[in-house]
Amino acid sequence: MAKTKEISRRIKSISSTKKITKAMEMVAAAKMRKATEAVLKTRAYANLSWETILNLSHLAETKKQDLHPLLNKRQEAKRMALILITSNRGLCGAYNTAVIAKAKEAIKKNNLPTDIVLVGKKGAILHHQGYEIVAEFPKSDLITDSKETNPIARLLINDFLSGKYDRVMLAYTDFINPVKQVPRVKQILPVEIDKKDDSLGVIDGAGVSTENVVCEYTFEPNPAEVLNRMIPKLIEVQLYQALLESSAAEHSASMASMHQATEAATDMVSELTLYYNKARQASITAEIAEISAGANALS
Repeated sequence: MAKTKEISRRIKSISSTKKITKAMEMVAAAKMRKATEAVLKTRAYANLSWETILNLSHLAETKKQDLHPLLNKRQEAKRMALILITSNRGLCGAYNTAVIAKAKEAIKKNNLPTDIVLVGKKGAILHHQGYEIVAEFPKSDLITDSKETNPIARLLINDFLSGKYDRVMLAYTDFINPVKQVPRVKQILPVEIDKKDDSLGVIDGAGVSTENVVCEYTFEPNPAEVLNRMIPKLIEVQLYQALLESSAAEHSASMASMHQATEAATDMVSELTLYYNKARQASITAEIAEISAGANALS
C-alpha cells in the first residue's frame, strides 16, 4: 500500500508540472508569433540597408577613397569588441549555449583582446570563464522599438571612431523557422564586403552580393554630411534586426523546449500509471491469497 501511495504522489506531482510546462509553451507560442511578425516586417529593410553599406564599402575600395571613417579598415587590429545577444532566463533549450559557444569560437579565431558587451542576462556566464565584460544592456522579452539599440550603437561607434576598438563583432541567433535557429557572428565594423554568408535574416545563409555592382552615387548637399547621418543609422538598423531575430529565435526555442517537457511529463505519467496499476494488482492478489489461506486453515 505504501508503494502505491508513493507512486500516486509522483503522478500528481508530474501532472502539476505538466500543466505548468503546457501553460509556458502557450505563452512562448504567443510571444513567438508576435516576434516573428516583427522580424518579417523589418527583414527586407535590414537586408537592403546592409546591401547599401556593402555597396558603399565596395565603391570605396574600388576607387581607393575614404568615404567614411566607419568604412575604413585598420591596417593592424589590436583590440576587438563583441556584442553578445542572449536571453534573460533559461528554459529555452540550447539557445544560449549555442550562441555563447559561437561567440567564444569567434574570439578564439580572431585572436585579439576582446571586450564583451552583453544584451541579455545569460551571457554573464562568460565573466566567470575569464572573459572581460565591459557593459551590459537590458533586453525586453518583446522588442517593439528600434530605440532600444541606439545606446549600444552609439557606444560601439564612438569607441570604434576613437580607436579603442579596431573591430566590432555581433553574436546573435538567426531565426530561420520555428524549429531551426542558427547562431551567427557578424562583423559590423569595419564592414567586410567579402563576408556573404552572415547577413542578418537571410535564410539558409544566402548573403547579399556585391558582385557586378555598377553604380555612381550623387550626394546632396555633400558626401560627408550624407554619410555621417546615414552610416551610423544603418549600423543601428543591423543591431535592431539582430535583436528581433534573436528574440524570435529565443521564443521559438522556449516553445520547443516546453513542448518537449510536456511530452516527457505525459510519458512519465503513463509509465507511472502502469507501475501503479501493477503494484495495486499485486497488492490485491496478495490480499486475496492471504484470505484464501486463512479460509483454508479454518476449514
